[in-house]
Amino acid sequence: QVQLVESGGGLAQTGGSLRLSCAASGGTFSRNAMGWFRQAPGKEREHVASINSSGGSTYYADAVKGRFTISRDNVKNTMYLQMNSLKPEDTAVYYCAARNSIYLRTASREYNSWGQGTQVTVSS
Repeated sequence: QVQLVESGGGLAQTGGSLRLSCAASGGTFSRNAMGWFRQAPGKEREHVASINSSGGSTYYADAVKGRFTISRDNVKNTMYLQMNSLKPEDTAVYYCAARNSIYLRTASREYNSWGQGTQVTVSS
């Protein structure tokens, strides 16, 4: 089972940028499709972006399309989420997740391993 650790969260102003990282260990990262999810206070966890095992295919939630970019480095066993043009509604705890398949999915139930989460706060 792969272990995941997120980093890079913090405070940003509206219109600003942040880059999240998710470092993986203990598994075969290059065989795992990966995803980013987020959960705001009082709301359910929602899908943000997913990427297949090779990095050749990605999928974004409508709320972040055109602003966020998911990527991965299978040599460094790390996934990234570049977040630009941030909005206050992007404020949430962001989680990275891995699934035991090369194919990306958007449903959280399809993922087998989760990180502890990193807080992103966007001020207006």
